Amino acid sequence: MKKLWFLLLVLVVAGSSQAQNEKYVKAMGTQLVAMSQAGTPAAMQEVVHGFERIAKAEKNQWLAYYYAGLSQVWHAFLLNDPAQYDALADKAEAFLEAAEALVQGESELAMLAAMVGTLRMAADPMSRFMQYSPRISQYLELAKQLNPGNPRPYFWQGQSLLRTPEQFGGGCANARPLLEEALRRFTTFEPATPLHPVWGKPQTEQLLGSCK
Repeated sequence: MKKLWFLLLVLVVAGSSQAQNEKYVKAMGTQLVAMSQAGTPAAMQEVVHGFERIAKAEKNQWLAYYYAGLSQVWHAFLLNDPAQYDALADKAEAFLEAAEALVQGESELAMLAAMVGTLRMAADPMSRFMQYSPRISQYLELAKQLNPGNPRPYFWQGQSLLRTPEQFGGGCANARPLLEEALRRFTTFEPATPLHPVWGKPQTEQLLGSCK
């Protein structure tokens, strides 16, 4: 009888975990679609809140914290108000740290750290370039090392160079090789799961098109 009760308990727990996992996957999928369609600061802020709610409900899922941080960075850049960048970077960094507490050695988190650093530098580029540029480069190189197949660090480097004046080593001529490398890697990149990051290819193609 004890064995029967134990077996029933195991089945109930397993069924509950599966239902919970399905709920998490469905919620994440909904937010990923919303993130891909968000074109205004307000819409992207709603995406941030959505991922934050998932993260609070599923405290062991680092991807929810990652996407909350990622969408927070995108919200900031859509807002295009440098006066708010530091405060928004603080929020993104808090999500990043929560994700790092759950998983180590993740390329996408190193990539997100580079993005948060870029946001902080963009608040005052002239005075912060020397402070943040080396950190951003270190995070991007770490992202490459942790996952050599990840195309996003190459995209981010290429995008940054494209927006840098030619007299400071930027421009299309210097950005194009990195963007082309990113695009090559996007053609073979496969996410670990359907919920893992896949973003960046359309942006890379758009930037390359602007260089022609």
